[in-house]
Amino acid sequence: MPAGPTEPAPDPDPGPTPGAEEAAAASSAAKRDRVFLVVVDDSAERAVALKYACLRARKGGGRVALLRVIEPVGLVEWAGVGVLMQEERREEAEKLLSGLAAQVNEITGTLPILIIREGEARDALLALIEEDPRISILVLASATGGGGPGPLISALTGRYAAKLTVPMTIVPGALDDSELDRVT
Repeated sequence: MPAGPTEPAPDPDPGPTPGAEEAAAASSAAKRDRVFLVVVDDSAERAVALKYACLRARKGGGRVALLRVIEPVGLVEWAGVGVLMQEERREEAEKLLSGLAAQVNEITGTLPILIIREGEARDALLALIEEDPRISILVLASATGGGGPGPLISALTGRYAAKLTVPMTIVPGALDDSELDRVT
């Protein structure tokens, strides 16, 4: 008696799953689009946060963004003096970011996004994160002294935590290069 219709044997190598290449490309693009934001202040820990962000961007894909917030000039008797002082602060910020951009490029192979804002650091940072959807992760380093983690970390983990809309990585400020390599 003849057997009924049989199903063909499964193909041993069916090839890529439909849509798998597109999903892999989208995942790769998402990693390239990930932006690690570092606040450029005058603390010693800034170098640790910057190095951590660079290593994460290089090893995991992504870019680094550098934010320098310059405080507005207080009241001065002559308006022209205030404008001149603000221009000097902006030039100093541009020079600092330019030097750090070279370091970022050396580690990651890409130039960072450079951002200068005026105002109070916490408010300028929160406004930037709200405005720029490219920012994926905020990277800060904790202070190494006994006086707490630092004013920005204290604010963003305390009273202003609910306003933060991206993950925040707090890097111990005392990590050296070998420890940074190990944890990234």
